[in-house]
Amino acid sequence: MGAFSDGVFAVLITILVLELKPPTAHSFSALFPLWPTGLSYVVSYLFIAIVWVNHHHLLSFAGETTPRLVWSNFAHLFSVSLIPITTEWIADSRLAGPPVTLYASVFVLVNITYVALCFEVVDRPANEDVPQRMRRLMRMRSFITIAAFVSAAVVALWWPVVAMVLICLCLIWYLRPGIPAPKNAAP
Repeated sequence: MGAFSDGVFAVLITILVLELKPPTAHSFSALFPLWPTGLSYVVSYLFIAIVWVNHHHLLSFAGETTPRLVWSNFAHLFSVSLIPITTEWIADSRLAGPPVTLYASVFVLVNITYVALCFEVVDRPANEDVPQRMRRLMRMRSFITIAAFVSAAVVALWWPVVAMVLICLCLIWYLRPGIPAPKNAAP
């Protein structure tokens, strides 16, 4: 399941880069009008990379591959597969409100399916290897992020650039997949 997921993530990143088009003029100044494309590409690439890293981290706790786990994984991969089209729409619209709203909404969907995947991997009663503190913190971080992406989707209707900043702040929070151990915990 991990290898299949890796292939899906690799294809999604490839699709993202295939949508990039060089400027028609041969000067550095021709790049400036493409800044919405560059911004949406960088944010989407970073988001897919973060989702991929967190996905790997999460699957490291999977003891066995159950049908529910496989379908939860497919739902999560489907939601991630929507990122390239919303990225292209943001670039084409030059950060217009509705495309940024849909983009943030896709991030909400990705996080909701991640919570479902977490439930199948970490929150199952049979998985006693995952400390209760880690389960609680993973769940809390996921729900806070969902709320932040919902907020970004609403804010984007009036201030799309502010929504993109909020999205980027949420991504920074997920750069580290694991929940840090308490400072007084033994190594």
